[in-house]
Amino acid sequence: MTKVQIFDPAMCCSTGVCGPSVDPELTRIASAIFQLGKKGYTIDRYNLANDPGAFVENNKVNKLLHEKGTDCLPVVILNGEIVKEASYPTTEELAKWYSLEETELVEKKPLTPLQFIQIDNK
Repeated sequence: MTKVQIFDPAMCCSTGVCGPSVDPELTRIASAIFQLGKKGYTIDRYNLANDPGAFVENNKVNKLLHEKGTDCLPVVILNGEIVKEASYPTTEELAKWYSLEETELVEKKPLTPLQFIQIDNK
């Protein structure tokens, strides 16, 4: 079974929707992880601010942080091996790792916009 771990830099949340500006890359990866979760897959995610022990306990990540500092974050580990530094996996990479189509990891938008109906309450 595929095991993916993402070691995020220190941040207040994993979605990228907090703070003065939205980071589209954080939004994309959060959405892809959410879609994987709906399919029963799990990605372990660790935030340096909230889970510092995970960074210390993982020898590969700990070594990388000592060598390169926090600029190497996020670090992505696939089945125990570091496969990415300083960037999140692409949707294409996640799909490949989990043997899925890329379209399965993109949130479906409604085909037609929602229309509001005004109800007259007399």
